[in-house]
Amino acid sequence: MGFLNSNIWVIISFLAFTILVAVIASVKTKGDNLESADGYFLASRSLPGYVIAGSLLLTNLSAEQLVGLNGQSWQTNMSPSAFEVGSIFTLLFLAHYFLPRYLKMGTTTIPAMMEERFGKGVKLMFSAIIVLMYSFLNLPVILYSGSVAFVRIFNFDKLSIFNGNQFAAIAVLCVVIGIVGACYAIFGGLKAVAVSDTINGIGLLIAGFLIPFIALAVLGHEVGGSGIVDGWSYILHNEPEKLNAWSAWNSAQPNLPWPLIFTGMLFSNLYWWCTNQSFVQRSLAAKNLAEGQKGAIYCGFLKCLGPLYLIFPGIIAYHMPSIQETINSSSSPIDMAYPALIAHVVPTPIMGFFAAVLFGAILSSFNSVLNSACTMFTLDIVKDTKLGKGKNDAQLIKISKSYGTFAAIISIIISPFVMYANGITTFLNSLANFLSLPVLCTVLGVMWFRRVPKFTPYLITVIHFVVYGAFLLLKPCYPGTTEEIHYLYAMAVLFPIYLLIMFILQKVRPCEEYVVPDVGAVDLTPWKYRWHLTIIGLIVAAIFYIVFSPLVLAA
Repeated sequence: MGFLNSNIWVIISFLAFTILVAVIASVKTKGDNLESADGYFLASRSLPGYVIAGSLLLTNLSAEQLVGLNGQSWQTNMSPSAFEVGSIFTLLFLAHYFLPRYLKMGTTTIPAMMEERFGKGVKLMFSAIIVLMYSFLNLPVILYSGSVAFVRIFNFDKLSIFNGNQFAAIAVLCVVIGIVGACYAIFGGLKAVAVSDTINGIGLLIAGFLIPFIALAVLGHEVGGSGIVDGWSYILHNEPEKLNAWSAWNSAQPNLPWPLIFTGMLFSNLYWWCTNQSFVQRSLAAKNLAEGQKGAIYCGFLKCLGPLYLIFPGIIAYHMPSIQETINSSSSPIDMAYPALIAHVVPTPIMGFFAAVLFGAILSSFNSVLNSACTMFTLDIVKDTKLGKGKNDAQLIKISKSYGTFAAIISIIISPFVMYANGITTFLNSLANFLSLPVLCTVLGVMWFRRVPKFTPYLITVIHFVVYGAFLLLKPCYPGTTEEIHYLYAMAVLFPIYLLIMFILQKVRPCEEYVVPDVGAVDLTPWKYRWHLTIIGLIVAAIFYIVFSPLVLAA
């Protein structure tokens, strides 16, 4: 039975937590200056480390990940954990290399930083593409995928008002999530988004950690035992290879081949965590470098905990006899594994809290991307046109709010119809990788290759669009098989090639060396414990991969 049909307590607990988040966010942002560009777009550069960590985590985490990654582990093994544990490496790059330079330059948006080095054309090229992608692809897909997850887990479409009409249920949820998320992003600015993300992050960690323990207890009883220990013992002694986080080099998707942990996935994650505006914007709002480094490193540790609630529940679902029929009878079993597990094991008293946390995760992804789209549209596009010429901060913020409202309305209208566009999520991920390496290489051209000519970003972008596009169209297979080569292998090969091109251009067509400016935006004193936590983080990641390998649990 769905959560709205089961018990009034579920509704009360859902509303209580959701309203609590809004109240705390309102209190925390009361009196903040939302009339200045720094105040609205960068929270007056005042965010502490724990808020940055929570906001980074929730910006990355979505309902689609909860359903998708757990579904992948249900079908394969623990190898999808690399998307979580592997993120600590790039978050450490952010803390130690990228963030000190961003804050030194007083960076507000990544394209604006590109302009100082490569000119206005490069900024406008990347800004226009990213804003369009955020507004007309990312936002509708976030609303749709989040709403679908909500419908599947809580049987929202079974309510009498929908009478089994899934489209109507998804449409209503898209409207609700879109309106609430837009209110945070448009009227509260970045700080309201970050504070709400942090609170939802705490709730998500609590609920997420509860699920595997509750599920193990239920599994233990189902297999004739008495609780968590028996459930764990059953998994450990029945197909222990499911606990292996190392997949063969030529594994088919959704497996993640082990060489990609150190190559293609690492390069892709450098884009997402170190140069993607919707992620980096939280770190750019740090009150000083030390707090920014704390946020990035703390988030790295939180990502190492991700497999507990994003991967392991899928393994439990695979071993749980009572839900196999529900999963396998679904039109998309891989997407049904996690919803079926939740519906089966979560007790009614905490179902409302879990629903509120899931709702918060969807909201977080939506309002974070919307906030970034507004920031880039206003500061990187409008401000340099006649529409923005001579406008003060208050007038620019008004334009930003108008665009945010427009983008939210458009995404709400488009989102329910995504269910009729087969493969839109895969297409979206492919599109993101069209941009990932050109953006990353351009940022490295600002910080690292300081003498490459100004046409370099255009050259890299054209080459990448042609070569990566050809890879996706040709769909090459592993030698001697019919399995398509994982797309991240393309990233593994292309990124070193682009670095070589930039190195050669710097030697044969050097321009005047670019000097990274110091605008004195914030205190740049590093966090004194950054190296201590970095070493501990690397040890934690190494231990994870040793434990979940044929050497230990997967023996």
